[in-house]
Amino acid sequence: MSITRRQTALYAGLALVFCGCAASAQDRPGQGNLTDHTYASGVPLTAEQRAVVFQSADLGIRVFPERQRIEGDATLVFKAKSPLERLVLDLDRNLPISAIDLDGVALAANRWRNPDGRLTIDLPAPLAAGETVTLRVRYGGAPHVAERAPWDGGFVWSTAPTGEPWIATAVQGQGCDLFWPCIDHPMAEPQVVTQHVTVPAPLVAAGNGVLLGVDEHDGWRTWHWRTGNPNTYAIALNIGPYELRQDEYRSRYGNTIPLRFWHLRDRGGQARELFAEFPRMLDFFEATIGPYPFAGEKMGVVETPHLGMEHQTINAYGNGYRKGEFGYDWLLQHEFAHEWFGNQLTNHDWDDMWLHEGFGSYMQPLYAQYLLGDMAYHAQLHDQRLGLVNRHPIVSGRPMLEHEVYDKQAGPGGDIYAKGSLVLHTLRGLIGDEAFFKATRRLVYGTDSPQPGRFAPRYADTPDFIDIVNDVTGDDLGWFFDVYLYSAALPELVVERAAGRLDLRWKTEGDRPFPMPLQVRVGPPGGEVVEVAMTGGRGHVALPDGQVFTVDPASKVLRAMPHVERYRADREARAKEPE
Repeated sequence: MSITRRQTALYAGLALVFCGCAASAQDRPGQGNLTDHTYASGVPLTAEQRAVVFQSADLGIRVFPERQRIEGDATLVFKAKSPLERLVLDLDRNLPISAIDLDGVALAANRWRNPDGRLTIDLPAPLAAGETVTLRVRYGGAPHVAERAPWDGGFVWSTAPTGEPWIATAVQGQGCDLFWPCIDHPMAEPQVVTQHVTVPAPLVAAGNGVLLGVDEHDGWRTWHWRTGNPNTYAIALNIGPYELRQDEYRSRYGNTIPLRFWHLRDRGGQARELFAEFPRMLDFFEATIGPYPFAGEKMGVVETPHLGMEHQTINAYGNGYRKGEFGYDWLLQHEFAHEWFGNQLTNHDWDDMWLHEGFGSYMQPLYAQYLLGDMAYHAQLHDQRLGLVNRHPIVSGRPMLEHEVYDKQAGPGGDIYAKGSLVLHTLRGLIGDEAFFKATRRLVYGTDSPQPGRFAPRYADTPDFIDIVNDVTGDDLGWFFDVYLYSAALPELVVERAAGRLDLRWKTEGDRPFPMPLQVRVGPPGGEVVEVAMTGGRGHVALPDGQVFTVDPASKVLRAMPHVERYRADREARAKEPE
């Protein structure tokens, strides 16, 4: 496969790393024996779930590699925001519950039920606003297996090249409830999660956050980890015969960030070369966006038997140490971007997932520009452009389930990556670098001037970002987002040549207003570049008869381009031809 085709497939299908399907259960890849409720991630919160603050989760998980089973012991603390008569959580019913305690007292079996993966627990007495309750759930069994992780969610039971067990979880698509009792919704992050992962010695369990210690007992090892405010799907198990490569990074903000990379034993020089990319990526993100959000824990990466995922402070890496034509490992960089766009900033609802993936994808051409200059920046944007589908808007304006968003037939699919990135490129060109990066920082941190330790993780949705951009620019740019985010079709530029002039007109889905300014170069390269205001969606340029011209010579504006669609159709037709 050529570079262009490979990169096009990457950006068109990067989201499909987590692709689901909105069809019937038997047609859903990876559903297996999961109930519809467990398969769906992001089901609207119940009144009971909205009424609690998830203060902490203490998760004890023992992993049995040979039997491909787990035993779980989870202690969860909730604080009531309003009077509460029951707790409602999510847990895959394929992990049977053996006992539930409330505030240290065993709960009778008739006080809880979990028929479809929505665990409902009747409290012995109502909980008043401001009171807390401690719930202990003991459970276990054979967790759902991801047959094509991370394209479908679950456990990966694999074997390292040296023969030892190599195990990982990748659950973004179907959610945290595949292996621990949680509230499977983006808005339900626990404030603190402590993990106690028990594995056969001498295996290593690399985890989220800070390592609290390791215990050895009767041929087992228990690894203790703690992290703050993780995404619900960001808690992960990563178990294998790992070696640890570590260093410290001195941030431009004056603090020190631990760098940690758990890799398989036989990786040697490859691991060393990848690890050398860590400081450079950190410098880019801190210089471009702002302070690393989890500096008090670590920048952590772990080698996995699946492609990758943005597990907070322990990003999964399975790209096989491939060399990239732009001088960096695209997978490492993309997943690391999610520490800012996904983990520090979390969307309110899956419908706003482009805030994670569009920004995360735009960080790659930006990084190429940082490393190599404008040619690499535009080359990566061009590859993204070739992957757009434009079948559905990237934001619907209504609550969405995870698999609905990633379904390329019923939802935007990969467009939340590539189209989101190109929309941001266009916005940057419209409002300028200063306003663009100021708005981005405010979205991520809630402030224009973030400092380490002086900001907290945030939730946001698309209207929040639009409000921020309007405030930063002092303009109402609703028309921009209405066409690019809430419309499926790209704006089309109608160009007509008349005597002595060039007439330009924007054509949009539903005739929506679109006064996007343009540049036109009159003459060959090096000729005069004319700014066209396009007030009311129309404009014109004086153009002598016979003179050549180029619309948008700096490629600032995302728009419909017939030659791209012809190329895509030809490529798809040729792909179906027998070799």
